[in-house]
Amino acid sequence: MKTVFITGASGMIGLAVTEALLEKGHKVIGTDTTPNSFVNQPNYSFVQASIEDKSNISNVLNGSQIDVLVHLACSVDNDFPDVISSAEEKKSAAVDKYLYKTAIDAGVGDIILLSTHQVYAQQKTREPIRETSDEKPATAYAKLKYESEKTLSKLIAKSVSAKGVIARVCPIYTKDFVDNLKAKIYDPNEGCSFIYGYGDYGYSFCCLYNLVDFISCLVNINPSTNYQGVYNVCDTKPIAAKDIVEFLRNGHKVGAVIQRSGGTGIKLNPFGAKGAKTDYRYNDLSVACANISYDNTKAQRIAAFRWKLSNTK
Repeated sequence: MKTVFITGASGMIGLAVTEALLEKGHKVIGTDTTPNSFVNQPNYSFVQASIEDKSNISNVLNGSQIDVLVHLACSVDNDFPDVISSAEEKKSAAVDKYLYKTAIDAGVGDIILLSTHQVYAQQKTREPIRETSDEKPATAYAKLKYESEKTLSKLIAKSVSAKGVIARVCPIYTKDFVDNLKAKIYDPNEGCSFIYGYGDYGYSFCCLYNLVDFISCLVNINPSTNYQGVYNVCDTKPIAAKDIVEFLRNGHKVGAVIQRSGGTGIKLNPFGAKGAKTDYRYNDLSVACANISYDNTKAQRIAAFRWKLSNTK
């Protein structure tokens, strides 16, 4: 069994990953600014510290014989603000300056970084977006994560033993966490929910438990396997707007949903506005019906991706 160090361990994603790894018998060390429900449980240690606290975090990395670093801090989940401030960008940059290098120098064999699908350039075709597609991060969050990707990639390239995995994750959801789902059927300009036509167009999301399975499988993978690199981590099929509405109506408050005609002729310049650049969940109406999807074929070689909207927990 391995020793896994998780940053951002008290967030929604961190808690789910911790639970899965503990169930498989791994030793987990978590760090975050607030404690969590795993404190005092067998095989779990917790260090209460900001991820910017270089001294405390470095002491853990240097003194715990860690096999895997799962870097979830500075990532979006349910306790991260919708709007990415300049303070968050500076925080991430400060962490990048020391975290990966310290981990590699301490002998950590595997580093898993949670990144975002937003790093890709806006697509001009309807081909699924693959890991080889062009990158052109336009939002504050995308730039934050892309800089972290580049820092990790450079250090891994210089290392003779450490391996790095960059998980470009689509927006997360669970049965109870639906903020990202709601955002795709919400018009911030008019303050209401809507669908175009019958809502047959779709969006790529990632059930939290597909991400958890992916990370868990990486921790357990045979070291002789060449698995490092970039992965699109998302559900195998996009979720239709009409299915989002039905899902929310069955278990959540969605209110009135306006049915609109058209949707393909709207022209906006979303990244020319401050709100679009900084709001992680900004609903770009200009691409609402574009059916942009992300290919997770590469990630399916690691995990089964068995979760979807109909069976999420």
